Amino acid sequence: MTTDAQVTPGSQAALRQANRERVIAALRRGGTLTQAEIARATGLSAASVSNIVRDLRAMGVVSVRETSSNGRRARAVTLQRPPGVLVAIDFTHSRLTVALGNTDGRVLQEESIAYDVSEDPVRGVRRAVWLTETLLTQARVDRSMVLGVAAAIPGPVDPATGLIGDITSMPHWAGFNPGAELQERLGLPVSVDNDANLCALAELTEGAARGLEHVVYVKVAHGVGAGVILGGRLFRGMNGNAGEIGHIGLDERGQVCRCGNRGCLETLVGTPYLLDMLPQQGRVKHGASLVDLLEAAQEGDPGCRRIIAEAGAALGRGVAVVVNMVNPQMVIGARSPKRESCCSTPCAGPWNWEPWGTRSPDCAWSPGSWGSARRCGERCRSCLTPPSETIREKFLGDSLIFTSRQSPHDLRFLCI
Repeated sequence: MTTDAQVTPGSQAALRQANRERVIAALRRGGTLTQAEIARATGLSAASVSNIVRDLRAMGVVSVRETSSNGRRARAVTLQRPPGVLVAIDFTHSRLTVALGNTDGRVLQEESIAYDVSEDPVRGVRRAVWLTETLLTQARVDRSMVLGVAAAIPGPVDPATGLIGDITSMPHWAGFNPGAELQERLGLPVSVDNDANLCALAELTEGAARGLEHVVYVKVAHGVGAGVILGGRLFRGMNGNAGEIGHIGLDERGQVCRCGNRGCLETLVGTPYLLDMLPQQGRVKHGASLVDLLEAAQEGDPGCRRIIAEAGAALGRGVAVVVNMVNPQMVIGARSPKRESCCSTPCAGPWNWEPWGTRSPDCAWSPGSWGSARRCGERCRSCLTPPSETIREKFLGDSLIFTSRQSPHDLRFLCI
C-alpha cells in the first residue's frame, strides 16, 4: 500500500517535501508556468524553484521546455499527466461505490450498490474487488492500464500502518488493514484514507478551497468527521485521529457515545441518533431513513422539525470549537444531492455560530465547486504527482460552503 514518506517535522527533508508540494500545487492551479511565475506564486526563491523543478523533472513529475516571457528566455514547467485509468472505491455503512476515471478528468464507468459494508470488513473488501473487476471488464480496461486505486473509509486511518482506528463509525473495521487486503486481491497499488480527509484534499486541489492554506471540511453521516488543512497540508495527527470532531463533548449529561464519553457531538447529529429521537406516535415511524425524517420536517411535522433544529444548533456549536481552535480561512460542509431539497428548508433551524463569530470574522464561506461524486475522474488526474502520492486526492464529496456575507441567522443545518 502506498503511504507517505516518513519525515521528521522541522527537518530539512520535511522542508524540501513541503516546498515540492507548494510547487506542485501552484502548477495544479495555474497549469503551465514559467519558473519565475512559480517563484512568485509560492514565495520561494528562484534558486529553490530551479532545484525543485530539476528534482521533479528527474522523477518524471514535470516536463520542462524553453520559452520566452516578456522578451526574455524562460523555462516553462508543466505537470505530467501519464495515460492510464484510476479506480476509486467509496466504502460507507450501507453502500459501496466504485468508479473508473482517466487522467484527463473523464469518468469511464461508475457503479453503486447497496451493501452492508460495516458488518464484515473482509466481505466488504471482497465485494469491492468484485465490483471493481466488473467495471474494468465492462469498460474493457486491461489491468495493466490501471495506475492505482484510492479507497475512502469513514474512520481514521493510521498513515504509518494503514490500520483503521478504534473510534471508527464502523466498529468491526477497527484494526483492519483494507489497503493491504485490497492490494493483495487486486494486485494494484492502493492508497487508503479517511473520507473527510480525501474530500478536504480534493477541495484544496481543484475545488472551492483552491489557493487557500487553512481549510476545514466537515462531513456528517453516521458519525461526524473533518478533514483539516493547515499551511496547505493535510493534518493527520499522531496516528490519523485528527479531525474526529464527532467526539467533541457538548453535553456531560447526554447519551453515552461509542467512544465511552457522554454527550459527544456525534450523539447529537449522527444519523442513528437522530432516527432514535423520532417520536413514538409521530408520522415517521422507527425504521425510517434520514431522508424520511428530513422530508417530514420540510412538510411541517413538528417532532421532526425539532430534531433537525436541535441537531443544527449542536453542529454549529461543535464546528465553532474547531473554528476557534484552527482559525481556518474556509469551512466546507458535505451534503448529499438526494437530500438537497429536504435540507434547504428554513425549518432546519440556524447553526449556532455565535461562539466564533467575533473571533474569526474573516473565515470565508462560499458556494461549493463540486457536484456529484460521479465526476471522480476530475479529481483523479491531479493525484498522480508526485508518484509516491498516487491517487490520495481522489475523492471529493458533494459539498456546500456558506459565505460570511450571509447573516448568521440565515445559516441552516444543511449538512446531513
